[in-house]
Amino acid sequence: MKIRAQMAMVMSMDKCIGCHTCSVTCKNTWTNRPGAEYMWWNNVETKPGIGYPKEWENQETHKGGWILKNNKLELKAGGRLTKLLQIFYNPDLTPIDEFYEPWTYNYENLINRKLGKYQPVATPHSQLTGERIELKWGPNWEDDLAGVHITGKRDPNLEEAIKLAYEQVFMFYLPRICEHCLNPSCLASCPSGAIYKREEDGIVLVDQDMCRSWRFCMTGCPYKKVYFNWKTHKAEKCTFCYPRIEVGLPTICSETCVGRIRYIGIILYDANQVAKTASTEDPYQDHLSLFLNPHDPKVIEQARHDGITQDWLEAAQRSPVYKLAVDYQLAFPLHPEYRTLPMVWYIPPLSPMINAVSQENLLDTVEEMRIPLKYLANLLTGGKTEPVKQALKKMIALRSYMQKQYYDQGEDLLESLGLKPEEAKDLYNLLAIAKYSDRYVIPTNHREHSVDLHAAQGTVGLEFQEACLTCGLETYEEQNLIRKTEVQHGR
Repeated sequence: MKIRAQMAMVMSMDKCIGCHTCSVTCKNTWTNRPGAEYMWWNNVETKPGIGYPKEWENQETHKGGWILKNNKLELKAGGRLTKLLQIFYNPDLTPIDEFYEPWTYNYENLINRKLGKYQPVATPHSQLTGERIELKWGPNWEDDLAGVHITGKRDPNLEEAIKLAYEQVFMFYLPRICEHCLNPSCLASCPSGAIYKREEDGIVLVDQDMCRSWRFCMTGCPYKKVYFNWKTHKAEKCTFCYPRIEVGLPTICSETCVGRIRYIGIILYDANQVAKTASTEDPYQDHLSLFLNPHDPKVIEQARHDGITQDWLEAAQRSPVYKLAVDYQLAFPLHPEYRTLPMVWYIPPLSPMINAVSQENLLDTVEEMRIPLKYLANLLTGGKTEPVKQALKKMIALRSYMQKQYYDQGEDLLESLGLKPEEAKDLYNLLAIAKYSDRYVIPTNHREHSVDLHAAQGTVGLEFQEACLTCGLETYEEQNLIRKTEVQHGR
C-alpha cells in the first residue's frame, strides 16, 4: 500500500442557483487576457442540455477518457502509435466553434455615430478576428433551458423513455471545473510530458515551458477542460487555484459561491490500486472503495511512513469531502465510466415534491420526481440508479426529520436508511448551516517536503503509455528525481 493525499471537491447541485458568480470570478482571476477569451475554467451548465463545448459528453465524437479493451485500459483516442501517426494533425480535436467564437460589442458606435433617423446599436464583433459575426453559440446558450427544446435531444444522458416524457420539463444546474483525476487521460495523452500531477496534493497542472502545442490533451480529456491559448500556443486548464490552496485558502470559485455549494478537503487513497480500480466493471463503487479511512490506525501508520504530515492527517479526518462521499454516500463522481477517477464529486438535486404526501409514502416520491432517476444515474454513477435513489431518500428523510424534530421526534425514516439522529444532525449542519471552516478543510503545503512544483510527474513524452499506464507512483518518483536533478544543475 502506498498512500497519497488528494485535494478534492464536492458540489451540491441541490443548492446551486445558477448565478454564475463562480464563473465570473474565475474568469476575472485566471482567463481575463488575450488568447483566453473563450476559456471558462469554471462554467455552470443547465441540464438537460449539450453543454460547453457542444456535446462534450459524447465520447463517440470527442474520443475522451479511457476504454476497457481485453481487460486493459486504453485511451479512447488511441495510444502511442496513433499519436505518432497523427502528431501533425489531430482529427478528433474540438474546434473553437463548438466552444464558441468569443465576441465583444462595438460600443463606440453608440457614442460616436452621427445623428440619424434610427437609434444606434452595438453590434457583435469577434475577439479573434475583429470582424462582425452572427452569434450562434456561447458558454451559457442553454441557460435556464433556453433553446433546449432544439438542442436537448442531443444530450446523451437523455434516454428514449425520458425523451418521450419531455413535456414534463425539468432542469438543474451543473457547475464544472477540471476534475483533477487520479487517472488523468489528458496527462496520458500528452506527447511532450507537459501535463503533470503534483505528488503532494494531486492537482493536475500544465508546464507551460514544456508544452509543444500538440493539443492531444484537449482530445484526451473527456470533460473538455483543457484549452488552447491561441496567442501563446500553450495548453491551459483549471489550476485548482493552487497558490491559494498552498496557504490554506479555498479556490476562488468556492470563496465567492453565493449558494455555498462547494466543499474542499483531503482524501487519502492507495496509489497502488489506481490502475486496478480504473479497470473494473463498476467504476463508481470501486472508486469509492479506493478512498482510505483516515481514522484507521493502520492507514495512519502507513500514511506517516509515506511522508504525509500530522496536520494533513488531521485535515483528512475532518474532510467534508470524505464525509459526503464515503460516510454518507451522498456525493458521486461525474461520469465515472470515463475511468479517469475524477475528484470533483456532486450531490444530486432533489426535485420539488408534492406537499400532500403521507409519511408512509414519502420515500416513494423519489420514483416520481420530475428529474428522472435514470438521468441523474447516467450523469453520476454510470447508469446505476440505486446509489442515487438512496442518496435522495437520505436527503428526504433528513429534511423530514429536521422539520419534525420541533414537534415530533419521528425517526422512522432515518432508521429505514441506516441513519442515527446524531448523524442526521451532523449531516444537516454540513449541508445547510456549515461554517467556513467546516466547508473548507485545507492544510497548508509543506514546501520543505515538496518536490519541484514545475517538475512533470508520470510522463516523459509518449513513453507514458507503456511506462506507467495509470499513474504508477514509482515511475512518478523516479522521474521526479531525474527532473529535480536536472533543475538543480541548470539543465
